[in-house]
Amino acid sequence: MELSDNIKRFREERGLLQKQVATELGLGVSHYSKIENGQREASVKVLDKLAKFYGVTIDAIVHLNGEVPQEVKIEDKTTLEQMRLIQELNEKDRDTIFNIIDTMLSKQRFQNFVTQNYSTPK
Repeated sequence: MELSDNIKRFREERGLLQKQVATELGLGVSHYSKIENGQREASVKVLDKLAKFYGVTIDAIVHLNGEVPQEVKIEDKTTLEQMRLIQELNEKDRDTIFNIIDTMLSKQRFQNFVTQNYSTPK
């Protein structure tokens, strides 16, 4: 279920109108309607206000049916699975991961070069 669907469900279960919730959150009705229809993302600030308004946690709104994602431990995966998980990241995060790997590989190669070519014989 999408976040927008969860937000709408909370409102409907309580028999409230979009206008009532929008007023409580300090939003325009159009803005709130777009959040419920998935045309606009709810900010953390809006989610926090919704949670307080409904007397629940943000997690309860985001994961309405208790479908909390499980922690991913990439080291427990095969190399192919690790690459698949990295590909799921947004482009900026993927680039960051690859830059870290490039830096670490370059450092390791430099250390190996120095060790092989400049270490003092015993």
